[in-house]
Amino acid sequence: MNMQEYQEQLSNYRKHLRQEERSQATIAQYSRDVCCFLNWSAGKPDQKETVIAYKAYLQSQYQATTVNAKLAAVNRFLYFVGRGDCRVKQLRIQRQAYCSQDRELTKEDYRRLVEASRKKKNEKLALVLQTICATGIRVSELRFITVEAVDCGQAAIHLKGKNRMVLLPSKLRRVLREYIQRQHRSCGPVFVTRTGNPIDRSNIWKAMKALCQDARVDPQKVFPHNLRHLFARCFYSIDKDIAKLADILGHSSIDTTRIYIISSGEEHRRRMDELELVE
Repeated sequence: MNMQEYQEQLSNYRKHLRQEERSQATIAQYSRDVCCFLNWSAGKPDQKETVIAYKAYLQSQYQATTVNAKLAAVNRFLYFVGRGDCRVKQLRIQRQAYCSQDRELTKEDYRRLVEASRKKKNEKLALVLQTICATGIRVSELRFITVEAVDCGQAAIHLKGKNRMVLLPSKLRRVLREYIQRQHRSCGPVFVTRTGNPIDRSNIWKAMKALCQDARVDPQKVFPHNLRHLFARCFYSIDKDIAKLADILGHSSIDTTRIYIISSGEEHRRRMDELELVE
């Protein structure tokens, strides 16, 4: 196939992903990654040597996890167009025993963010932060926190072909009820825009970043998914049941859940010091 035919195949590939019920974000990311590969390949995307060279190029530009994500998109596309023989192996990554401290959002960081949003009189943002952090939901699942869910104490999450129930803590239900009453809402999502649509992740991301200076929190730590990680670490520190935590987070693999509960390098070092194995 020539490059024009590959571009046409990419359009068909997008349709295929939609039929697989992939999310819009996933389809957009796969499309970008495949486009980058096709543009880089200099008209020879169907040669194994080209894909191997592209893999080496990615390694020189990105971290291993990012390389693997981009290769996954390329490999899927090659298989779709009948060139599965050109696929390459992903990088083998040893699971890290601890995470970087400058990326770990602490409880104190979180509390300062909530307080900063209150000082800015942004009640909705303060409650969004608390709702995500108190339940461990993904930011994309926030639309399932409805008036009806607050009333019954649990939210039915339907996303990516999976269904699960998320319990709402009693304190969260109380503050959300008060907010709902002040907003004069009777049904539907609790958190909406001025036009009545559920707020999206980009709005939340920008609003969180705007809190960093006032909250005295490193912006690198501040993004919605880190609230989910904080919930996971706090829950596991009390319950110590990784299987239950995986169910709560909606993970199909405990290996994914393990990523969420790794401690910071500083905490890891402190535990090693406590072993007292050096005289």
